Amino acid sequence: MTDGPWAIVGLGNPGPKYAGNRHNAGQMVLDELAARCGVRFATHRSQTVAAEARLGLGPGGVPGPRVVLAKPQSYMNTSGGPVKALAGYFGVPPERLVVVHDELDIPFGDVRLKLGGGEGGHNGLRDITRALGTKDYLRVRVGVGRPPGRMDTADYVLKDFASTERKELPFLLDAAADAAEMLVTQGLLAAQGKFHAPA
Repeated sequence: MTDGPWAIVGLGNPGPKYAGNRHNAGQMVLDELAARCGVRFATHRSQTVAAEARLGLGPGGVPGPRVVLAKPQSYMNTSGGPVKALAGYFGVPPERLVVVHDELDIPFGDVRLKLGGGEGGHNGLRDITRALGTKDYLRVRVGVGRPPGRMDTADYVLKDFASTERKELPFLLDAAADAAEMLVTQGLLAAQGKFHAPA
């Protein structure tokens, strides 16, 4: 792995009104990563809150790769500007950028990883792709499942997790944080091998 810093960005909407929404799953995962690393977010000029850390331990107990953990403070649909500014400030190329986000097409409780590909109607990803001029950045996809019945998808992602889901949510956030760590420390194929394995 390269010595340059990585950036792990969690998507969501700013403010307490949205904090528990399904759409904020990415930011919840970043809170978990920051807690693990023992760092606190601080306001950054890129219109994010960010924290620098070392992720995990490498061979022989050596501190792991340098990472910038960040949460854009714009609304979801305009995530691209802050992500581009953050990556530019820290010199992070797309191949070392990890975006953590909610994913409707994955069942609640599952985590998937990929490099590039489509945005699946996710406006936050679409804006990041537009701002960066490439789809070739890494994604940690946090499954929130499809809305029940005829509920509009926009309404669904802007609602808090259901009470039954909230009991399982800590396990999902923990798994997604593990996936992000493994992606950075061991690479995409190793992380996919673990998190895409059948239960």
